[in-house]
Amino acid sequence: MTYIAGLIAEFGFGAPEPLVLGLYLATYFCGGFFTVRGAWGSIRRGRFEVDFLMIVAAAGAAAVGRLSEGAVLLFLFSLGHALEEYAMARATRSIKALGELAPRTATLRVGPDELVERPVEELQVGDVAVVRPNSRVPADGFVSVGSTAIDQSAVTGESIPVEKAAVPDVAKALANPDAISSGSRVFAGTVNGPGAFDMVVTAAAADTTLARVVKLVTEADTAQSPTQQFIDRFQRFYVPAVILAVVVVLAVGMIWFAEPFGDSFYRAMLVLVAASPCALAIATPAAVLAGIARAGRAGVLVKGGAPLETLGKVDAMAFDKTGTLTWGHPTVTDTIPAPGVLVDELNAIALATETLSDHPLATAIVRDLTELVGANARRVATDLEAVTGRGIRATVDGEIVLVGSVRMMAEADHELPVEVKASVDQLQDEGRTTMVVTHGARVLGVIGVMDAPKAEARQTLDVLRESGIGELVLISGDNQAVADAVGRSVGIDRAMGELLPEDKVVAIRNLTEGGRTTAMVGDGVNDAPAMASASLGIAMGAAGSAVALETADIALMADDLGRVPFMVRLSRATSRLIRQNLIAALAIVAFLVPASLLGLAMGPIVFIHEGSTILVVLNALRLLRFDHNRDHHGITHEDRPAGRAGSAAPRQELAGRTQTELDGRVE
Repeated sequence: MTYIAGLIAEFGFGAPEPLVLGLYLATYFCGGFFTVRGAWGSIRRGRFEVDFLMIVAAAGAAAVGRLSEGAVLLFLFSLGHALEEYAMARATRSIKALGELAPRTATLRVGPDELVERPVEELQVGDVAVVRPNSRVPADGFVSVGSTAIDQSAVTGESIPVEKAAVPDVAKALANPDAISSGSRVFAGTVNGPGAFDMVVTAAAADTTLARVVKLVTEADTAQSPTQQFIDRFQRFYVPAVILAVVVVLAVGMIWFAEPFGDSFYRAMLVLVAASPCALAIATPAAVLAGIARAGRAGVLVKGGAPLETLGKVDAMAFDKTGTLTWGHPTVTDTIPAPGVLVDELNAIALATETLSDHPLATAIVRDLTELVGANARRVATDLEAVTGRGIRATVDGEIVLVGSVRMMAEADHELPVEVKASVDQLQDEGRTTMVVTHGARVLGVIGVMDAPKAEARQTLDVLRESGIGELVLISGDNQAVADAVGRSVGIDRAMGELLPEDKVVAIRNLTEGGRTTAMVGDGVNDAPAMASASLGIAMGAAGSAVALETADIALMADDLGRVPFMVRLSRATSRLIRQNLIAALAIVAFLVPASLLGLAMGPIVFIHEGSTILVVLNALRLLRFDHNRDHHGITHEDRPAGRAGSAAPRQELAGRTQTELDGRVE
């Protein structure tokens, strides 16, 4: 304002010189205050940066009587910084808003009919909070009473509200929070839907997923990308070189061309302004911050510019199997009755027996067969007995029922029909876990169980391959046959099975041979060593997992494999914009330096110089509008399969856990 007032006073009203001089000096003070402070801070650290060059140029203009041009320099420089701050604030606004999502207070249930209001900072693990309809969840925890649908987009990026239901056993869930189903887990800051519910707190306010994300994103803001680190090193040499060039221009003008000191000094100041790398300095951090903010809106946490840039350079990607390419829990895929046996009888006997067991395989059978067995067809089992490494034994309708491996049947002297043996062999070749069911002396059939691949896995890998990822590898602790079956079903290039955690590290190191950039995609827990060995670690379903958040370079908050291609494209778009910005910044300097030597005035030089800086920032902010849906290629995160059963169940080349992996239940 003081500069504009000075112009109006000087050229509009012909005001007295002292008044005009006073307005320009006021511009020097207002425009130079923060610039001087920034320059002084840099000098104290032994670094000469852009602010220092601007102060020297403005002081030089005043020294040769060009007070108005020095004022316009500081005015436009300050205006440019203000516009940069405003533009950059757009990129950080969504990040800063995360910290405001959690409510300030929570309603606690301290008795059957007694509720109290407390600050969320005072919540303790085990407290029971009441969450009313359309309010925010106060802390991380799980639903203990009631059901609802919760908008988790602020944490996981999921656009559709997620259905939540109470856990079956509150005490067991509180004792092992990591095992709580995603259908019961809730996060601080998410928005409840129309249903009220009670929740049990599992993390203090400072340890919630939201708090960890805010902390990690804040740290990511300050973490520099490789390009930014190079630019910073470049500036340490570039700025002294500019000062040396200014001295040379001054000396050549006075000695070689015998110009008056004032003219040579003014030209030297023009060169100083023209060569100042403002746009160069802001080009990379603006793009990186915008990219991180865009990823955050999609439910992806990126820990700084280095992972964001590295992902776009990945040419080999390894995937864990369980929980990454597959759902991570067993599902019934086939119930094949023996000749002369109805599938309904096989299902009913298996359901009655497995209802008494708490084994993961039993959980899958009960979940998937319950809807297939009508209430009138239900049987009751008693006297359950687990046979270690073989299966289980129980009694139904007064006769012994066996559910287990082929070896268990042989030891019980059950002769399997040829058709049942063939079914067992075929299912095992396809990677299923198989369980033969007998009732008394009769062999009822075989049940096949698998850890089903995610519906979007094949399409995701196809998109990654189209995006230029040269090799897609599966590394798994399962046996090689299972790894091969999963690899075939999802279209993997190479499957490696029977790998211990240390073997996975060796596999990742082998992938990096020849200078390749590698990424490891896993759950961030048992895959942590392999993630650390890869160029980049990507964790799936990191919401609620402190280990995954801390381990990975990039964390997908939702368990959505389809976001990996989106992040690859975002990374490449960020690198592309960084290159555009750097080229534009260097081109402007290359144009302005000769123009200043040829006599271009201070005003146009400053205008072009600061204008280019603003354009570089605005170009970077285009990343905030990066189209997730377009670049997601229609990949969606489908519901977990409920299972499929029946003698006519279609065959698929899908693979599940090995028998030895599932607690030695069957072989």
